[in-house]
Amino acid sequence: MCNMNNTSLSSGLEDYLEAIYIADIHKTQLKGAQLARNLNISRASVSEALSKLVAKELIKYESYGEIALTEKGKQEAIRVYHKHNILKEFFEKILLITPVEAESLGCKMEHIISKNILEKMRQYTLYISKHPEIIENYKQLTNYNK
Repeated sequence: MCNMNNTSLSSGLEDYLEAIYIADIHKTQLKGAQLARNLNISRASVSEALSKLVAKELIKYESYGEIALTEKGKQEAIRVYHKHNILKEFFEKILLITPVEAESLGCKMEHIISKNILEKMRQYTLYISKHPEIIENYKQLTNYNK
C-alpha cells in the first residue's frame, strides 16, 4: 500500500468522495446507509471511511446524519470526478470502448494515472473531437461496425 500523509487519499476514499459529490450534483440527500447501498459496500466499511474523511476535513458527518462535503472535500471530489470523466471520454470516443467498460476502466485508472498523461489524453480527445474523420478512418481500418 502507498505511503499516505494526512492529505493523500486511498483509491477507496477517492471513490467515496466521488459518490458523495455525484449525490451533491443531483441535490440528493445522502446518509451512510444509502452510500453503502450505492457503492454495494457494508455499512461498517462506509462508517470507517466516513470517519477518515471527517478526520481529513473533507466531509461533515455525524452518525446517521446527512453527509456534506466541506469546501476542501468538494475541491478534491471535483478533481477525482474530472479525472474519471476524462478517462471515460477517452476510452469511449477515442478507443471506441463500450460505455459500461469505459466507466469501469475509468474508475480503476483514475487512481493511478499521472497528471501529465491525463492531460495528454484530455488534449488528444479534444483534438479528435475537432477532427471526426480520424475516428471514421480508424473505424474503417479496424472494421469497427462489423
